[in-house]
Amino acid sequence: MINLTAKQICAVVNGELFASSSFQDFTVSEIITDSRTFFGGSNAAFFALTGPVFNGHNYIAQLRKKGVQVFIVSNKNFIEDKACYILVKNTGFALQQLAAYNRNRFLQPVIGITGSNGKTIIKEWLYDLLSTELKIVRSPKSYNSQVGVPLSALLIDNQYDLALLEAGISEPGEMQKLAPIVQPDIGILTNIGDAHQENFTSMEEKLNEKLKLFTGTKKLVFRSDRSYSKIIAEFCSQKNIDPINWSLENDSAPIQFKSKVKSTDTEIEARINDKHYSFTIPFTDDSALENACHCFATLIALDKNPSDFLVQFSSLQPVAMRLEIKQGINNCLLINDYYNSDLNSLSIALSVLKQQAAKSHLFKHVILSDIQQTGIETAKLYAKVNQLLQEWGINKLTGIGKDLYQHQHIFQLESEFYADRNAFEKHFLRSNYSSSAILLKGARQFELEKISALLQQKAHQTVLEINLNALVHNLNTFRKLLQPETKIMVMVKAFSYGSGDVEIAQLLQHQNVDYLAVAVADEGVQLRNAGITTPIVVMNPEQDSFQNIIDFSLEPNIYSFQLLQQFVKAVKEFGLNNFPIHIKIDTGMNRLGLKTEEDIAKVIAILKKNKHLKIQSVFSHLAGSDEPELDDFTKEQFNRFTDLSGLIENAFEYKIDKHILNSAGIERFPDHQMDMVRLGIGLYGISQTGLALQQISTLKTTVSQVKTVDTGETVGYNRKGKVRQHSRVAVVPMGYADGINRRLGNGLGSAFVNGQEARMIGNVCMDMLMLDVTNLEVNPGDSVEIFGPNISISRVAQLLETIPYEILTGISQRVKRVYLQE
Repeated sequence: MINLTAKQICAVVNGELFASSSFQDFTVSEIITDSRTFFGGSNAAFFALTGPVFNGHNYIAQLRKKGVQVFIVSNKNFIEDKACYILVKNTGFALQQLAAYNRNRFLQPVIGITGSNGKTIIKEWLYDLLSTELKIVRSPKSYNSQVGVPLSALLIDNQYDLALLEAGISEPGEMQKLAPIVQPDIGILTNIGDAHQENFTSMEEKLNEKLKLFTGTKKLVFRSDRSYSKIIAEFCSQKNIDPINWSLENDSAPIQFKSKVKSTDTEIEARINDKHYSFTIPFTDDSALENACHCFATLIALDKNPSDFLVQFSSLQPVAMRLEIKQGINNCLLINDYYNSDLNSLSIALSVLKQQAAKSHLFKHVILSDIQQTGIETAKLYAKVNQLLQEWGINKLTGIGKDLYQHQHIFQLESEFYADRNAFEKHFLRSNYSSSAILLKGARQFELEKISALLQQKAHQTVLEINLNALVHNLNTFRKLLQPETKIMVMVKAFSYGSGDVEIAQLLQHQNVDYLAVAVADEGVQLRNAGITTPIVVMNPEQDSFQNIIDFSLEPNIYSFQLLQQFVKAVKEFGLNNFPIHIKIDTGMNRLGLKTEEDIAKVIAILKKNKHLKIQSVFSHLAGSDEPELDDFTKEQFNRFTDLSGLIENAFEYKIDKHILNSAGIERFPDHQMDMVRLGIGLYGISQTGLALQQISTLKTTVSQVKTVDTGETVGYNRKGKVRQHSRVAVVPMGYADGINRRLGNGLGSAFVNGQEARMIGNVCMDMLMLDVTNLEVNPGDSVEIFGPNISISRVAQLLETIPYEILTGISQRVKRVYLQE
């Protein structure tokens, strides 16, 4: 904890103090940057961070009501007499200054981890290996950004024996800001991959940027059989750093590893000089092997005896770095976050719980394990937890662990307590859980995933995972292409392009988009019933839907004179004035819309005669913005839209927004963003120009059965899958009823299983498909990816000679959507 007074913080960040004469300085013990995860109290200081799409200064008034008295600001206009303000030039830099100051007060070793992949997993595995004998503070979740690193460093103090901090970068110049904050005694460089490569001219430039973290490091752990390892070795020599390098290929490396992959685990042998060590990890993939080798080498860097930790390697667990949101039994919703447990991450998880519970008015239930290694006296810790639960309006607590059991008298809400997970399971009754949003939050050692298994709805094993963080990344990537004043309408029609309607809309509302757009009124009604208050445009309104449009405050797209007459009549009957509408102009798509000047003149005439409607926007749709060969036609559409929309704009005294750009248009024609843009497929990870978007969807299932098929036999309907050699075939519970196109069968399509692709064999069935897994290590229960990080949606679309839209929207709603969120 930071434990500095407001005046001391002001001195550290070179700020200017503004406080009323009645302000009494006090010790700040908590730093916050996100108003949504602060639950109240008077010992906190808020850094009002700013960025391209957010401004923390706007939340000062809200935080003052929660008890915050100290604010670090960069805008003098927000300074008032009723609190203490520290004025700085840049609040982000001030946060980093304060974190660097706190790091310099820490006397114990710090391990700094960077690289393209594996940072968080290595950090968590080191914590699991070492926490039985050391008191460790570590970065929460994957807090490795320009804000996450300083927030992590502000958690450390001298009650800990060791700090584990990870640092990530996405562009040049970032690591030199993080290095003074981390200042690692021991460094770990995981690997250098393609992540964020678009911001660097070469892989070597990115490597040199990451190495800046280790300038003052005493020891550096890295793999020496990479193509770039020579550069790392030279860096160590120049900086007088002791290289702790290891290899899976080079027998002359200081630490040499050999591995043998079995069906469910990997046996590893380590050799250091003449000493040999054998251990097993419960994983079979290459990345897990590399991460485990880094952990072993780090034990050597810490001067630990590896023999003391060999058994613990076999108990390492997968690291779930995001919240999982799944359907549970009896109309319950499960939010799984058994990744780690501390006050900060608990507050974040509770904000998600409240958001998810609100959409269906669900009972809010928290299943919580003991919170360990916080440095707070136990009674005070659980008093804070009790306060936190009450602040977020939690209805019930289930506590699991000896500490919670012993301190149950502290909690002032409906609660039950068990000394351990086994005691909970003995008393578990399915009938006690219904219509609830349930957060499972705790340290991994409590195995809350077993409780999740009891509560999870057991149904179709096929799921579509939606990475909400990737969706936010894509939204912000497009926002960076826009002027600050340009509004954004996001298309959530067709079940949000197959990704799920309510969950996506809630996230977009949280991200303050200006409009949501649906195809039909029923979609809008569903969003309103789920608590969505963002303006919603109905793109294809029908006369039968007018009642719902009016009752649920939806805004229709008026695309014809006839539709306008019908809607005017409906609004008149309700006695409404200035009801918002949007006018669609057809500039060449020849779909819906007003096409001629005469059409528009008739619409203007009727609108000027009555006060019942008000035009919010006028828009058109580009027919070929994603195809360069159609650019001349696209420019004609721009000109046509300017002329026709101008007729409407000039006919009314009030402001009318104009918009014509879709996702491809935003990328390729930013000069035509006008007042608003419409973001669709780009939000879901599809770019027309190579924009650095992230794929948000992973369609996955599990292997049901593996069988041997002899030469000459066939697989599937109509005997289309002919086997020409002794083969192994995996049966997967996913078929065309789930949205798998039948044309992918018979070798055209493939799936990703255990690190390799397997071709589909035979016809795709209604509920199943088959994979040729000959020579692959595949067993029942193994995970199968149809598309995701290893097989892109664009690639599947190309195979089928279609577009990604069809692939996404074609996934059946019987496929469970699972939402992942950091």
